Amino acid sequence: MLEIRRLIEPIIAPMNCPRFFCDRPLGPGARFDLPEAVARHAVRVLRLPPGAPIILFDGRGGEYAATIETITKERVSVITGQWQEMERESPLELTLVQAIQAADKMDFTIQKAVELGVSAIQPVASRRSVVKLSGDRQQKREAHWQSVAISACEQCGRNQVPPVAQVQTLDRWLADTGASLPGLKLMLAPGAAHTLNQLPPATQVTLLIGAEGGLEPGEMQAAAQVGFMPVRLGPRILRTETAGLAVLAALQTLWGDFKGE
Repeated sequence: MLEIRRLIEPIIAPMNCPRFFCDRPLGPGARFDLPEAVARHAVRVLRLPPGAPIILFDGRGGEYAATIETITKERVSVITGQWQEMERESPLELTLVQAIQAADKMDFTIQKAVELGVSAIQPVASRRSVVKLSGDRQQKREAHWQSVAISACEQCGRNQVPPVAQVQTLDRWLADTGASLPGLKLMLAPGAAHTLNQLPPATQVTLLIGAEGGLEPGEMQAAAQVGFMPVRLGPRILRTETAGLAVLAALQTLWGDFKGE
């Protein structure tokens, strides 16, 4: 026990230390090989040497300072220090319901939404979504989007990974889930009667954002029937990749951790 304590006590991660998601049981004084993808990024991309300090987290909260012990052609072994109760989650629980966007816009939206503190992401196929997914292609995109969320957590310091849910059609999602959602439910609509600063403070918000071309009138009507309130965000029409992120930032400023309290 004393030997393990001597080994792990000096493991203190400096600020701006490389962070890696490691989906395996972590504990103080544990020795193990990094997963192949993590090891490749640490050594081939970041070129970290033996003895380099890193941070490991498993997405369930908290983090471990760790040190790279050895590097060979086939493996990168590490030893962990003590668990640190470090969280960077917003007090505002934000769920982004995003209609699937074309090209790499969806990756960008997920990455930045995670950085802005979103709690969960629900991709939906709306009537105006250009990209149509099904079968293996859909599963691969869902796995890819979850990896984008993980990478964003590694970069921004979050230790809890927001889940990216399976794709559903917007109509089905509204019918199955919309009415039971807690908290405030919002959707953007140019010319809406209300702006964000006119709304009462909330601790839970679900934000619905359309794809290119926005939501169809029928979709907006269906959303309104299960409690989604239309709001406007200034006089300009925002692109889909701008709209959700702008609202998330505004909500964090109004009720979240951008206030600095």
